[in-house]
Amino acid sequence: MKPIVPYPDEELKSLEQNIDVLIGEYNHVKVENMSLKTKQDALVREKAKLLEKTSLARTQVEAMITRLKAMEKNS
Repeated sequence: MKPIVPYPDEELKSLEQNIDVLIGEYNHVKVENMSLKTKQDALVREKAKLLEKTSLARTQVEAMITRLKAMEKNS
């Protein structure tokens, strides 16, 4: 036995509106997700550059310490 639906057109319109809202939310989240991925990629690149600079600075400081120790020995 089929349930009696008093206003099938209204239910269909309500369902269409709900679907439209969901599609809108999906599109918003999709755009936001793409934006976040772009930002994440930029941060990953920035982190790599900072790690490279830190490594270079460490190497330079170690070289200066080695030179200073050598100068102490020669004094």
